[in-house]
Amino acid sequence: MQLELRHLEAVCRIAEAGSLGRAAARLGVSQPALSAQLRRIERVAGGELFHRGRRGVEPTPLGQFVLAKARRVLGEMDALAAGARAATSGDRPLRLGCILLVLVDGLLAQLDLILSGQEVAVELEHSVTALTRMLGAGQYDVVLYGEVNDHEVPLPEGAVARTLVAREPFCVRLSDRHPLAGRDRIDLADLAGEPWMTLVEDDDGGPEALVAACEKAGFTPLLRHRITDRKMHYDLIAAGRAVSLTQPTAPPTPGTVLRPLAGDPVTGRIRLAWNRSAVSAAQADLLYRAAARAYLSGLDNNPFHRTWWDARPELHPVLD
Repeated sequence: MQLELRHLEAVCRIAEAGSLGRAAARLGVSQPALSAQLRRIERVAGGELFHRGRRGVEPTPLGQFVLAKARRVLGEMDALAAGARAATSGDRPLRLGCILLVLVDGLLAQLDLILSGQEVAVELEHSVTALTRMLGAGQYDVVLYGEVNDHEVPLPEGAVARTLVAREPFCVRLSDRHPLAGRDRIDLADLAGEPWMTLVEDDDGGPEALVAACEKAGFTPLLRHRITDRKMHYDLIAAGRAVSLTQPTAPPTPGTVLRPLAGDPVTGRIRLAWNRSAVSAAQADLLYRAAARAYLSGLDNNPFHRTWWDARPELHPVLD
């Protein structure tokens, strides 16, 4: 057997995932099949590439050497594919798919500034699964999406992801006439009995995270509304007919207030993923910078989040 690109990809995915089970899910294969493939790769490499332990896998010295070479080879192949695609695509715009994150509002302006006039077509989806499927099918070149709590979105083969915001605490939006509106911070248990607005995305771990957090607080949430229209969403909350989780960078809206939840029971993560055959490393870095700046521009929408954010520099996007 000779090592092929797919073998190098498998080794890299195992290292990134930290376990064979998670890597198998991301690669779309069974764990036994991936384990057997890894054994064949190790026979060709001449030794074990990973230490197996109760907490997952870690590269051996040989594994670190193979990983460094594999990443270089895959990077060169990605650059070759991206360059060839760019040379034949003419003036086709870069295709960016997003879920309805707060930062999308400021993203277009940042893209115009950072990409120096390159045309970008941005489309919104209400499903993370749809985004990643369309990325794998070549309908999107890049996708911007969220994950809630420990949920991990599997990516198609040939895609790579970079974390933009490692963690942000969801807060609650409620009517400014709500009895709890005057509090600086709200205990989730105090919202028992409230009708909840279900999160728009239902496949990013959000609904499960909300239910689990509420049950830990001693109640089952009443998930009564799922509305994708922002104005209707806000109007329903302003009228006192629902409360909802929301990102802490969300802007204020008439008749509502945003309040942090004690203990940060639900947190989100924002990631950028791209098709390596369509987007070069340099382009991906520019897109990352644009999205990061769009996120940072919303930090002062809510003073409580600015305080939370400034106390955690390890979570900040890397813009150097």
